[in-house]
Amino acid sequence: MNASYTLKELVIYFLKLGTWGFGGPVALAGYMHRDLVENKKWITEEEYKEGLALSQLAPGPLAAQLAIYLGYVHYRLAGATLAGFAFILPSFIMVLVIGYAYVSLGGLPWMHAVFYGVGAAVIGIIAIGSYRLTIKSIGRDKLLWSIFIVLTIVTFITEEELLWIILLAGITVWFVKAPPRWLYSTPAVAPLFLLPLQPVVSESKLWQIAWFFTKAGAFVFGSGLAIVPFLYGGLVKEYQWLSEQQFVDAVAVAMITPGPVVITVGFIGYLIAGLPGAAVAALATFIPCYLFTVVPAPYFSKYGKHPGIRAFVDGVTAAAIGSIAGAVLVLGKRTLLDLPTLLIALLTALVLFRFRKVQEPVIIIIAAFAGVVLKIFLK
Repeated sequence: MNASYTLKELVIYFLKLGTWGFGGPVALAGYMHRDLVENKKWITEEEYKEGLALSQLAPGPLAAQLAIYLGYVHYRLAGATLAGFAFILPSFIMVLVIGYAYVSLGGLPWMHAVFYGVGAAVIGIIAIGSYRLTIKSIGRDKLLWSIFIVLTIVTFITEEELLWIILLAGITVWFVKAPPRWLYSTPAVAPLFLLPLQPVVSESKLWQIAWFFTKAGAFVFGSGLAIVPFLYGGLVKEYQWLSEQQFVDAVAVAMITPGPVVITVGFIGYLIAGLPGAAVAALATFIPCYLFTVVPAPYFSKYGKHPGIRAFVDGVTAAAIGSIAGAVLVLGKRTLLDLPTLLIALLTALVLFRFRKVQEPVIIIIAAFAGVVLKIFLK
C-alpha cells in the first residue's frame, strides 16, 4: 500500500514528538496511536498493533522501538532509521546541555538543593511505575508472581540485575506454558545465550562504555524503567563510574526530559567521559534496539504470536519488573535518609496513583522547588 504521507512529514512528526513528548513509554505509545492512527491515518490499526507487540517482545526501550517500526512500515530501512533518529535526537541534545550544566555547576549549593527534592520524587515515580507494571503485566498468574518476588529479593540483596536469572525466568515460563517438542525427543542442551559472556574489552574507557551500554540495550526488557536496575548494578556497583547521588540524579534527568526515558544514558555517558562518552553510550544503547526491530519486522506478523515466544517474554517481563521493584528498595534505602525526603517520595507516589493525568515533569519541578526551600529552611 502506498503511503499517504512523505518521509519528510514523518521525520518532522517524530522530531516534534521527541521534543514535546513527556510522560514515559506508555504515554508516548499513546501519542503515536492518537496522532498517526486516529488523526492523521498514516498507519492502520493493524500495523500499529504489530509494532506495539514487537516492541513489547524485543529487549530495549519500547517507545523508541515503536517509532522505528512505524517508520519501517512504509519507508523500510530509510524510514526506520530516520524516524528513530528524529525521535531520539531532541532529548539527546537536552541531556547533553543538562550534563554540561551539571558538571559545570554541580559544586554549587543550589544544584544539590534541587536534586535533594528531585531525587526523593524520583523514588516515588519509579515506585508507582513498578506498581503499575506489576499489575498490568503479571495479573493473577502464580508462576509469574513467584518469579517477580524472587527477582525483587535477589535484586535488593545483590544490588544488581543478574541477567542469567532473568533469562532463566523466561526459559522456565516457556518450558512450563509452551514446552518445545524437542524437549521430549532430544537431550536437553543449555542454550548458548546462557553461557557467560566473556568479551575481550579494550582498556579504553570508551570501549568499556560501549560494551556495557550495548548489554543494556540488548538484554533489558520492559519499559524505560526496566533499565534502571541494570544501570545501577554496573555504573555504581561494578565499574563505580557514578556515585549513588549521581545515579539518582541521572534517573531524575530521564524524568524531566521528553522522549524515551532511556536517553538518560547520554547524560550518564557525559558524566563518565564527556561528549565522546555521551555519544558512545547513546549509540551502544539504541543500535541493538534498532536491529531488534528492523531485522524481525518482515517476519513478525507471521511468527510473533508463537506461544513459545510469548511465554518466554512473559517470564522475562515478570523478572524485569521484579528487578525494578528491587531497585526501588535499593535506591530508596540510599536516598530517603530523612523525614522530608521520605514525605516527598510518598506524596509523589500518592499523587501519581490518584491522578493518572499528572505529568512526571510537573512533579519533578515542584520537588526541585521543595528541595531548595527545604535546604534553606534546614540550614
